[in-house]
Amino acid sequence: MEKRKTICLITTVPEYMHGQRVLEGVFRQCDLYGYNVAVFASMVHFNFYVKNQALGERNIYNLVNPEHFDAVILDTINLTEQGSEGVINELKKKLDTKSDIPVVCLGIPYEDHKVILDQDDDILREMCRHVIEKHGRKNICIITGHKGHTEAEKRLEIFLDEINKHGITVPDEHIVYGDFWYTSGTNLANDIVSGKISMPDAIIAASDHMALGVIERLTKCGIRVPEDIIVVGFEATMEAALNPISLTSFESNMVKSASDAVDYIRSVIEPGAEIHPFVPDYSKMIHCGMSCGCEPDFARSADAFRDALYYTAKNYDEISLTDKIDIGLLMENYISEQLTSSENPQECLKNIYTNTYVVFPFVNFSLCLREDWLDTDFDTTVGYPDRMKVVLANSTVDEMNFYEEHEGKVFDTSLMIPRMHEYTEKPCVFYFSAVHFNEKMLGYAVLQRELSDTHKINLVYRNWLRLVNSCLEMTRAKHRYVMLSVHDKMTGLYNRRGMYLRLDKMLDNASPDDSLFVSVVDMDGLKYINDTFGHGEGDFGIVCVSNAVKAVSGEREMCVRAGGDEFFIIGIGKYDQRSCHDRIKAFETTLSEMSASSGKPYTVSASIGCAVSDLLGDIDDVLAEADENMYKYKIKRKRQRI
Repeated sequence: MEKRKTICLITTVPEYMHGQRVLEGVFRQCDLYGYNVAVFASMVHFNFYVKNQALGERNIYNLVNPEHFDAVILDTINLTEQGSEGVINELKKKLDTKSDIPVVCLGIPYEDHKVILDQDDDILREMCRHVIEKHGRKNICIITGHKGHTEAEKRLEIFLDEINKHGITVPDEHIVYGDFWYTSGTNLANDIVSGKISMPDAIIAASDHMALGVIERLTKCGIRVPEDIIVVGFEATMEAALNPISLTSFESNMVKSASDAVDYIRSVIEPGAEIHPFVPDYSKMIHCGMSCGCEPDFARSADAFRDALYYTAKNYDEISLTDKIDIGLLMENYISEQLTSSENPQECLKNIYTNTYVVFPFVNFSLCLREDWLDTDFDTTVGYPDRMKVVLANSTVDEMNFYEEHEGKVFDTSLMIPRMHEYTEKPCVFYFSAVHFNEKMLGYAVLQRELSDTHKINLVYRNWLRLVNSCLEMTRAKHRYVMLSVHDKMTGLYNRRGMYLRLDKMLDNASPDDSLFVSVVDMDGLKYINDTFGHGEGDFGIVCVSNAVKAVSGEREMCVRAGGDEFFIIGIGKYDQRSCHDRIKAFETTLSEMSASSGKPYTVSASIGCAVSDLLGDIDDVLAEADENMYKYKIKRKRQRI
């Protein structure tokens, strides 16, 4: 079957109401036309006050590869907000490399790409008509977003035009610029209370959060809403419905804009194909609350309350688990404790895999990490390496279920996720989310769902990923301490403690007829190098010998730095006395070549001795025998030099 066309949607904070409406519009039409969707989104705002968290989240945009998409939709309303400059510039570089695919912007123009302007004019005008015609208010204050921001200025212009049509003039002091957030609403309320600006009898806010900020501060200062001032907002967020004084709010028409973006793309990538435009029901986009004095929409508030309620003891036996996974289930199942108790990397991945049920329903879930994710000495914050590894996968449709280290799949990062390039039985969405700890990049997660599924990425998924991030970082820290306790920092070889731990595992996996092989290596002339050339050169010599030891060792053998300039090679398998002879010759040749190619003014050399025993032999006795043979070797070489 031919692979489905894939539309890339680049947005941010998809769990918020704006993002949910964008997803709804894009998914609706793509499901209708049989397209897949790939969503790349930071889970926090670009200007989120925890800066290193914001940096870690925004790294996901570095993964976007336009080569594998048939079109791109940019949610420029979010992508051009304050603090997003670096993201949009990097995306521009990527899109410039693939100029033959359509790029569509939502709401705000960017570069010379096609823009689908929002279709909120009628809704914004209805806000004004509601205040003036329904409630008879004429002394109106307007608060919008940042001065110069395209969407903020547009909303302000429409508000003023509609109010003027009713013969009302808004004085300059009642035209207020804010930031679309609670803070600017609070500031406006402070100015009213202090008398800095005169008190209006109505406030029209270009966002719910600004309206809620106004209401909270006014009521705390003794100004009654709606008796003294009525307030209306825009976006119809959950917060508006849950506020103690529920906010009268009007939905944006973003579902329509997002749907139209897909329709435009279809006209470009499939010329002549039938288009089925989405027609919104405007009567369902007005939600009355207490803030203007209308009869509140109690049903909507109740729905919002149920969605937000933290259940500590819900009866999940009576409902479908995959339909009702909420933040209460996430927290009350002690998943955080399960994940962070992981003792080692393998247990960490197993615990993550076991708890993927929290993000049901899905077709596939994949956790992709950099191959060296456990290495804390080489952390990076920007971009992804050329190769990534699927370290665990959970599928509800086939056999791709694993979390064991040996089952991991390494792939070219430019593919983003191999499964996205395969045929899917039904149109699907692939959510790409950053996996990181603060600003440190660890990898990314990919959640695949069917587009027809009513579940969208939400608060549960975001917080589950945060728990995964913490689990991975704690595992990295534990692994580092373990490595430091069993490995020599300078050479990376096992130390004596690590040697005995590893030997126990090797003996557990041994066959009865296996033999124990030991080589003891002692560097020659370390004191001379230290005294003559400095301790830094002595360290170079030690590392050179350790590299030679590693080079002549087999994959199933263990290399140990037993002391300052002493090394062991230990193996269990099929060995005899010939093995000792061959190993000595290989070591002599390898170390001689390494020393000669180093360009140092001294020769790095070492003495070696070997011994072979059956598995009943004590390791210390076998080491002593090999050590004795090493000294015989050293004495013999000294005599040869005389």
